[in-house]
Amino acid sequence: MAFTLPELPYAHDALAAKGMSRETLEYHHDLHHKAYVDNGNKLIAGTEWEGKTLEEIITGTYNATAVAQNGIFNNISQLWNHNQFWEWLSPETVAIPGELEKALTESFGSVAKFKEEFSAAGAAQFGSGWAWLVKDKDGSLKVTKTENGVNPLVFGQTALLGVDVWEHSYYIDFRNKRPAYLTNFLDNLVNWEKVASAL
Repeated sequence: MAFTLPELPYAHDALAAKGMSRETLEYHHDLHHKAYVDNGNKLIAGTEWEGKTLEEIITGTYNATAVAQNGIFNNISQLWNHNQFWEWLSPETVAIPGELEKALTESFGSVAKFKEEFSAAGAAQFGSGWAWLVKDKDGSLKVTKTENGVNPLVFGQTALLGVDVWEHSYYIDFRNKRPAYLTNFLDNLVNWEKVASAL
């Protein structure tokens, strides 16, 4: 069964007052995300990956030694990344739940220190990629960054939060000011209840 583009969990203009415009969502979700769905479906059709889950395809096609991942991995991984990304955003102001605040403080020293480390990872990712808050295999929380569409699944980690730092995610609203986009993401857009649910 082919993968489909999930509907946004809010209206296209629901995040506009918080720094992510309707135009950004129309391009990012309706065009970029949809392209990963369409291309991924075409590439897996008739292969051993047809009928597998996103997670099975991602972990099965990842090659850590490849200079550039194959088309199946690139599109399916980006499809998974974006499916999560929209769920990590909220038009409402969501306070950080106590259990998550405690976990972040224990791991990074404070919530502010976590935000600083997360923003630095996103800003330092050269070219396209993602910054992540992950739960590692030993249960510890870490901030990581990955190139292109690579995600924590391939390292056996659980993605608690991810931010897209491909230019299409922020250029309409922030132009070349990626650090400002990251600050706005953490301060205004994150659905912290969603993040806490994966602890």
